[in-house]
Amino acid sequence: MKQAIPRLLCLIAGVAMIIQFFIPHHISETVFTETLRWVRIISAFALVLGVRSIVFHHGTKIRRKMPGWGYSVVTFVGMVVMAVVGLFGGVDPNASKLLPTSIGGFDFHMQTLYSNLMVPLGATMFATLAFYMASAAYRAFRARNKEATLLLIAAFVVMIGMVPVGTAIWSKFPDVAQWLLNVPSMAAKRGVLFGVALGIIATSLKIILGIERGWLGGGKS
Repeated sequence: MKQAIPRLLCLIAGVAMIIQFFIPHHISETVFTETLRWVRIISAFALVLGVRSIVFHHGTKIRRKMPGWGYSVVTFVGMVVMAVVGLFGGVDPNASKLLPTSIGGFDFHMQTLYSNLMVPLGATMFATLAFYMASAAYRAFRARNKEATLLLIAAFVVMIGMVPVGTAIWSKFPDVAQWLLNVPSMAAKRGVLFGVALGIIATSLKIILGIERGWLGGGKS
């Protein structure tokens, strides 16, 4: 019974959403709009659970002085600072604020913190990943067979066509590289997306019909 009711609710909600998508009626549109509002409410509770999970996980690491507990301290400090500034300082520096968020001529509202902390950190991470990608590409693009050779040639042409050196070598390199991206690469990408879409449909139907019960914790009712 503990699993039967959630499965029944999932079935009703899933069928209702499928019907409203194919029936453009004002009633179905109203149901969809109200459902989105309920999803936002549930997401707020999920945010609370996520914060609780972060606090317990990193709090345990700090309390037990586990390896890497210093990073947990940084996580705590960042979460608290961003939450306080976001709640009381706001996002827009020109909007009214509950607390002053300026030190001298520096305004540290949420957008400023994001632009001066998260953006450089993200750029640094992706710059570091570029070296790992180059190493992985070197190992993957070895011409061991016909398929690997074709992949190597295509990758070489695209990389050369995307830099000014390629244009200096041959003016048609950018056009060839763009054709490879727009035609063969796009065709393969769309094939993968079709496969992913079919997998999503199959998984959704299994969940709606109660075949897949992993989201309930597994087991049989």
